[in-house]
Amino acid sequence: MKKKGLLQRSLDRVELVGNKLPHPVTLFAILALLVVIASAIVSSFGISVEHPGNEGEIVEVTNLLSKEGIQYIFTSITENFIGFAPLGIVLVTMLGIGLAEATGLISALLRGFVLFIPKSLITAGLVFAGIMSSVASDAGYVVLPPLGAVIFAGLGRHPLAGLTAAFAGVSGGFSANLMITSVDPLLGGMTIDAAKIIDPAYAADMNVAMNYYFIIVSVFLLTLIGAWVTERIVEPRLGEYKGIYREKLEKLQPVEKKGLIWSIISVVITAVIFALLVLPTNAPLRGEDGGIIQSPFMDSLVPIIAVLFFVPGLVYGMISKEIRNDKDVAEQLSKTMAAMGMFIVLSFTAGQFVAFFSESNMGLVIGVYGANFLDSISLTGIPLLLLFIVISAIINLFIGSASAKWAMMAPIFVPIMMQLGYSPELTQMAYRISDSTTNIITPLMTYFALIIAFAQKYDKKMGIGTLISVMIPYSIFFLIGWSILLIAWIMFGFDLGPGSPIYYN
Repeated sequence: MKKKGLLQRSLDRVELVGNKLPHPVTLFAILALLVVIASAIVSSFGISVEHPGNEGEIVEVTNLLSKEGIQYIFTSITENFIGFAPLGIVLVTMLGIGLAEATGLISALLRGFVLFIPKSLITAGLVFAGIMSSVASDAGYVVLPPLGAVIFAGLGRHPLAGLTAAFAGVSGGFSANLMITSVDPLLGGMTIDAAKIIDPAYAADMNVAMNYYFIIVSVFLLTLIGAWVTERIVEPRLGEYKGIYREKLEKLQPVEKKGLIWSIISVVITAVIFALLVLPTNAPLRGEDGGIIQSPFMDSLVPIIAVLFFVPGLVYGMISKEIRNDKDVAEQLSKTMAAMGMFIVLSFTAGQFVAFFSESNMGLVIGVYGANFLDSISLTGIPLLLLFIVISAIINLFIGSASAKWAMMAPIFVPIMMQLGYSPELTQMAYRISDSTTNIITPLMTYFALIIAFAQKYDKKMGIGTLISVMIPYSIFFLIGWSILLIAWIMFGFDLGPGSPIYYN
């Protein structure tokens, strides 16, 4: 047997360790139990800190195994579940996105975009479409990689190059988009909760679009990097395709074109209606001071996003005959919610962990001590952010769920970074960079096995190690390029999103 190389042995270890981790649902249950036990141990030492937001206020760790603590645990379980920030946000958003996906609108949009751009821009267009597919949550993983392979095969290029380009866009660029997606409220809700540990008043002014300006610019950077890596590194490495598949890309059917036209018209009409609710001087969704940054409009982004997907999805479904009556709509929405079952279960255990951690005050204590330690070793600024990105990237190799990781990391790292003068918005963006760029090289990512299955159609020998070796260049260049963009952004002092500064005072 041929001896495995260092890379393959390292990947085997990553896979072995990752597979030994419990399911995220179980993991959060264990973490919640550990928080309860740790609170009792730490509180016995009488550790306390001065609240960074209220001078003179001393904060101690709350013992959750005391009489009052046990009462809190049993009386708050339901509230912790219902009050878990991402739960309602994600479910409401997916009502709209799910209908657009179920009726075929998302698939037709992606296919139509890729089909009608010049061949010279097909690689960049494929990566761009992958990045933009995050508006449909995970739909891009299922639709675009096999579509990319078909497109490249139809053009006489190596189909695996098309598959990897699409996969790089979908997964590596998951945290970049020209629109607010379900990722923003999902992570933003956790970030806001974590910021409350240090400064509830500051958290009250935050919004889920906190990274919006930065992710818009990121789309174009990652598109250029993804296209360059595909054409200059990946495609030459794959060489000439000698397989049997020479596919033709199916064009949009007349009914699909008609559906797209009317769904676009419906989006425009819906957007105009929302504009009338926001833009006029005395519009109902403006703030009390007449502004937009802090206003009911910003607080309503989640239902607005849902409506902007629901309406065109409904129109497209009616034209394509996927929806014939209100019963079909209800059935599609039910299927969408059924698909969210695992997330709902995860929210139950994650909600307990987040609530217990907050109630124990350990997040605040860790934040103060962690900030003091980093300050004592003079690790601040860019080196600190780069270290945080590296730590997040390493953790991502073992835990595939972005929300699961951030639910664990936000209560710790957001307070630490706030103590050092960096905004929660900046910490979240640094996390999103590391999470997205390493998704494409971890076997524990939910859709990794699916991508391998797609690839084996064109190469029977394709396995985990082969796919990772092909995707590593994307991961490296995405991580470097995106980190440089963040550093430049910090140096210029631009806001990361509406009312979302770089620094926290």
